[in-house]
Amino acid sequence: MVKRFMSWLSDPLGRIGLLIAFLAVFSGAAFGLYTTQTAPPQPIQFPHNLHVGLGVQCLYCHPGAYRQASAGLPTETKCWGCHQQLSKYADGTVALPAELQKLKAYVDANKPIQWVPVAQVPDFVHFNHRPHIAAGLNCENCHGDMSKVTVAENPQVMNMGWCLECHRARTVDNPEKRNKLLDCGTCHY
Repeated sequence: MVKRFMSWLSDPLGRIGLLIAFLAVFSGAAFGLYTTQTAPPQPIQFPHNLHVGLGVQCLYCHPGAYRQASAGLPTETKCWGCHQQLSKYADGTVALPAELQKLKAYVDANKPIQWVPVAQVPDFVHFNHRPHIAAGLNCENCHGDMSKVTVAENPQVMNMGWCLECHRARTVDNPEKRNKLLDCGTCHY
């Protein structure tokens, strides 16, 4: 069997076949990684850059980040509570932009917006925002500068290696803290 395989590999068509198989597997893996890191389409193209530019703090819309694993999302009524106060739209002299019309339709129908999660961790990872905020990290340390993006997207590949690299960098001078933050049970419990 091995002899036949080796003789097949010595044939130029065998090498071409092996190269094609390798390229197919490599392309599939690359496409899989790409799709896991691509921002999904959202029901409303929320302009983070505009809101951050107006001084809206991350924790105003994502209050869960201060106390739980999920940062949470604002309700459509919370969003509309701000937007209905904008005088240029309230008096009807300026028409609502398309995305605000979508928001108004959700509010009028009393239906929640079905946002698609952007930054997710696997089920075997137990992530909590609270210790990261307590350690002095800002949202942009992990999520990037939202003043430069409209719809949220991951600025980097969020995986175990990326998290460990940050844990190592922040605990260089504290071996006790380093042991705790590099222990598997810290994130996988």
